[in-house]
Amino acid sequence: MGMAKTRLLVSDFMMSFLWVWSGALIKIFVHKGLGLGHDPSSEMIKGALSILNMFFFAFLAKVTKGGAYNPLTVLADAVSGDFPRFLFNVGARIPAQVFGSVTGVKFIIYTFPEIGHGPRLNVDIHRGALTEGLLAFAIVTISLGLARKLPGSPLMKTWISSVSKLTLHILGSDLTGGCMNPASVMGWAYARGDHITKEHILVYWLAPMEATLLAVWTFKLVVQPLTEEKKDLKPKSE
Repeated sequence: MGMAKTRLLVSDFMMSFLWVWSGALIKIFVHKGLGLGHDPSSEMIKGALSILNMFFFAFLAKVTKGGAYNPLTVLADAVSGDFPRFLFNVGARIPAQVFGSVTGVKFIIYTFPEIGHGPRLNVDIHRGALTEGLLAFAIVTISLGLARKLPGSPLMKTWISSVSKLTLHILGSDLTGGCMNPASVMGWAYARGDHITKEHILVYWLAPMEATLLAVWTFKLVVQPLTEEKKDLKPKSE
């Protein structure tokens, strides 16, 4: 394995570790540091901090030249590329992200035992799978759209992506936790000891991953042909 691939795996591990930590620290800061409960003002502060946090992780992704904390991002990239890339992403990068999340949650619980138990399924398994699937389909489609060479600054694209993720998270938070990140959920589920249950595997792994594949294929079938058609319709310069 080359140095670039090893560096990418280390980046994935560290970013996944930091991602679960950042979410926990935002909650601790708002509820304990500021002494706020679960009223609208605390939710607004948490939302603002979450968006700043996503800007920070977008910066980390740039610095690490492609590091990621979400298996859905890596899977979407894997199915868009060749077979060796698919094997590397699915066989090495996703396990690195899971390991980073599990390690991060273990350290969080050790440091702050009162932090809680992470996202839980509050509806039946079928509704949960549908919710996580729809949320994953939406965020992957948005991410693929923003990744194209469209007019607009990288800052604006990060803003759109961050607000979209936060909105989708809020929509699904009462049902499944609105996670859209199998590795992060796996970290908390492993700490609780329910990481190999049917509910966890179906709702937080299979449903979002199938939705990611569907989003990539839909994007290729619908959006790319439309873009090429527009290019063909443009008048050629003399």
